Amino acid sequence: MTPLHLVTPYLPHRGLPQSLTTDGRRVFVKMDSGQPTGSFKIRGIGRLCQQLRAEGAAGFVCSSGGNAGYAAAYAGQALGVPVTVVVPSTTPAFMRDRIASLGAEVIVEGDVWDEADALARQLVAKSAAEYVSPFDHPLLWDGHAGLIDEIAAQGPAPDAVVVAVGGGGLMCGIAEGLERNGLTQTAILAVETEGASCLAQSMAAGELVTLGRIDTIASSLGARRVADAAFAWTGRRPVVPVVVSDADAVRACARFADDHLALVEPACGAALSVAYDAHPALEPYRTIAVIACGGVVVSLEKLAAWRAQFGV
Repeated sequence: MTPLHLVTPYLPHRGLPQSLTTDGRRVFVKMDSGQPTGSFKIRGIGRLCQQLRAEGAAGFVCSSGGNAGYAAAYAGQALGVPVTVVVPSTTPAFMRDRIASLGAEVIVEGDVWDEADALARQLVAKSAAEYVSPFDHPLLWDGHAGLIDEIAAQGPAPDAVVVAVGGGGLMCGIAEGLERNGLTQTAILAVETEGASCLAQSMAAGELVTLGRIDTIASSLGARRVADAAFAWTGRRPVVPVVVSDADAVRACARFADDHLALVEPACGAALSVAYDAHPALEPYRTIAVIACGGVVVSLEKLAAWRAQFGV
């Protein structure tokens, strides 16, 4: 099967503080914001949807804050399969329109992703369609692992990978990719925002924690509980939790637009901010890869509003 995603550039990160680019230290950015769906999601969701279609799926149902649903709609259009995407009310109208423009049916349910997901699963139970998880499926992780396959081929191999974590699907893929490329000691810096830090809190507690609520501008990080598999990786390889503010994430989005001519949402900005702000968690590492996971729940108008809200 021809993949639905693209091989994306792995470039020197521009615009960083001098403290990160002296003494032979190198920081690179993996530009998955350049995927046809605007985010890394098409890697795993494309992989899963293609397999489900090969097994005879008559339709897909996906729950999403935006990016996963857009990727599922894109995959469905490419594969000739009808798609239903259930989103929470926090998904902006322009994002719902983008998903619908690819031929998907969009249903709004609840105020948070968990509530949208509950309806998606009910719809699957009543139909012949297949459920497409936004982050919790082995084929998703296998698809996302391709990021590291590409980085290993493009070089240089990092000793730390900086990645945003919501439900943990991308982190699982990064971990799998590092393992299968022999990078067993490469650390994962798992970045969340203060209002959605379910992984950091779980690691601190030594057990999975379910947040009471989500309170962050980075809506794509809005899972109240990280995937079991993501938490399991924290006991099997080096994972460093990093928590940043919404203002940090928005500031990084604005800087990234100037430095790399790419518009990304705050979920991506959270990871980017770790390099832009020379976060202390980076200190032990010499070659660092930052995953620009992208995101299309953003517009110039939205970015301007976020900048005004946080004084960026």
